[in-house]
Amino acid sequence: MTVTMTGYISVPASRLEAIRAALPDHIRLTRAEPGCVSFDVTEDDTTPGRFPRRFNVHEIFLDAQSFHAHQTRAAQSVWATITQGIPRTYQVTGI
Repeated sequence: MTVTMTGYISVPASRLEAIRAALPDHIRLTRAEPGCVSFDVTEDDTTPGRFPRRFNVHEIFLDAQSFHAHQTRAAQSVWATITQGIPRTYQVTGI
């Protein structure tokens, strides 16, 4: 059964540029992981100038094992350091 996670991260203005700079590498590394079916993080531009800035997250993994492997890798990544303390709101289904 596939595992899907959807939601968003809420990025304050003071950290926006660092997040934008780090995001392409985070996406590339995640998409290369075994079991990653799809992985998208997109900046929500429906309310320009609003902070915190929302980045929408949608990811699908082949199964719980590949999802957990991603969570473990991501927790030890540069992305984890750059996004530390940034609020996240996620819903996970399929586990």
